Amino acid sequence: MKGIGTRIKAGRVAAGLTQERLAEKVGISSTYLSAIECNVKDPKLATFIKIANAIGASADDLLADVLNVKQYEQYIEREERIRKLPLKEQNKIYRILDVMIEEAEKE
Repeated sequence: MKGIGTRIKAGRVAAGLTQERLAEKVGISSTYLSAIECNVKDPKLATFIKIANAIGASADDLLADVLNVKQYEQYIEREERIRKLPLKEQNKIYRILDVMIEEAEKE
C-alpha cells in the first residue's frame, strides 16, 4: 500500500515528532516505524490507528492514496440527487441504469 507511509511521515513531521518519539507513543520500535514510513512494511490495523491518533490525522487523510474515496463520494452524491426526484423519475433512472448494466455485462 504505497503512500500510507509517506503520509504518516508527513503527519509525524507536521506534529513535530521524531521517529523515536512517535514510535514510543505508539509502542513500536523506531525501526518498524521507519519501515512503515519508507513504505517497506504496512502497519497492522491497531498500529495504524495508534499512529493516526498520535499524529492527529484522520484515516481518510492517511489512506488518501490507497482508497478511491472520491469515486465513492460521487456515488453517494448521485444517489442523494436521485432520491430528491419524484418516484416516477427515480424509477425511470433506475430502469435506464439496469439496461446499461445488462449491456455492460454482455461485453
